[in-house]
Amino acid sequence: MTNNKTFMAKKESVERCWYVIDATDKPLGRLASAVSKILTGKNKPVYTPHVDCGDYVIITNAEKIKLTGRKRQQSLVHSYSGYPGGLKAVNYATILEKHPEKLVEKVVKGMLPKNRLKTYLKLKVYAGPNHPHTSQKPVELEV
Repeated sequence: MTNNKTFMAKKESVERCWYVIDATDKPLGRLASAVSKILTGKNKPVYTPHVDCGDYVIITNAEKIKLTGRKRQQSLVHSYSGYPGGLKAVNYATILEKHPEKLVEKVVKGMLPKNRLKTYLKLKVYAGPNHPHTSQKPVELEV
């Protein structure tokens, strides 16, 4: 009888890489789904659901992201203060003008699993082409 055990990764043995992705003219949803797979670690053969196996992702040029269809005017981001009449709705166009990195963070975070691993903390989004993570030697990744 052979001893075939299922491999389970341990958090000490997980090797993490840094990836940098240029968001210029990339559709927002397709970029977000690809980034969420990298953040959770589903692109690795050692993926284990209860262990944070994901890598770090740096997204640059968030201001140049592409929105297909009429999402720029029709899609809304809601925030509620908790008070009566405190619901605010802002469309994607105004968010892209003021804080494009927040829109990308929100969409990616919505595609991540809702658990206690906090995989969204490994996501770094910047509106322009520059980022302060050059010392981590990130690898350029095409999505």
